[in-house]
Amino acid sequence: MQTSRVHIGRQLLRARARVGCESVRTFSVSAPRGVKEPPPPPPPKDTQDGTTHFGFETIAEALKEQRVRGVFSSVASSYDNMNDFMSLGIHRLWKDHFVRNLNPGRNPLTSSSSDQKGWNILDIAGGTGDIAFRMLDHASHINHDAHTNVTVADINPEMLAEGKKRSLQTPYARSPRLKFVEANAEKLSMIPDNSIDLYTVAFGIRNFTHKDVALKEAFRVLKPGGVFACLEFSKVENPLFNAVYQQWSFNAIPVIGQMVAGDRASYQYLVESIAKFPSQEEFSGMIRDAGFLIPGKGYENLTDGIAAIHKGVKPA
Repeated sequence: MQTSRVHIGRQLLRARARVGCESVRTFSVSAPRGVKEPPPPPPPKDTQDGTTHFGFETIAEALKEQRVRGVFSSVASSYDNMNDFMSLGIHRLWKDHFVRNLNPGRNPLTSSSSDQKGWNILDIAGGTGDIAFRMLDHASHINHDAHTNVTVADINPEMLAEGKKRSLQTPYARSPRLKFVEANAEKLSMIPDNSIDLYTVAFGIRNFTHKDVALKEAFRVLKPGGVFACLEFSKVENPLFNAVYQQWSFNAIPVIGQMVAGDRASYQYLVESIAKFPSQEEFSGMIRDAGFLIPGKGYENLTDGIAAIHKGVKPA
């Protein structure tokens, strides 16, 4: 087993260089000879009967928020380090690419607008501050914008506490440009209509009970012309690489979670939640159904589809 994990890890490491846009392809996925695939997830179950999924488990809708809170309370202090072990550091490359692609901030040297107030960014499920710090760094150092601000909203107080602690190592710790708030993405009553320039969510939306409700809230708070941007785990499209990735996910990640965080169950849930998340095309359709205009095909695959960036624009 140990030799197998090392082999899988090496194959994932080689994939680091393939961060970027991949062409859309359809394959019949099957495992190579001698590789045992994990059991397929149960068929999707809608929430009209008052139930939803928590990983592969079907539970009452009312329980999911509490269960998800418990997972992230358990892993808050080790979350980003654990992601390093899970992805061999690739998640950092994805996040860097995500932020560069969005190019946050209003550059006074190139902007045609006389409005130099900067962007108002809302980062949902961003408790540890990983995306927010990158956004502010990019706005400040690339676009020379000292006015762009980020509100980090997360449903989990432990994740927010971790983000506040990490902010002390940045120039933004006591700056009005960075704010942390405890909030549910499905009920952003503290955020006015048409007030946000950029809404981001990275590796969070798959944990929401009602993704469609959260997307409609994103649409409500964005200004006309504002952008919804989501970075999330997705569906690997190459069948051979998918078989390797599934073996790594289901056999190695929960074990690493036990060794690093002392919590196998939480990381088993994280793996299962990825498997339950809609495909690239399905999620783009959900964004469109919430009222957004979809640029191009609507998504960019990263590392053969392990993750994808989705975008939607609120009509002006």
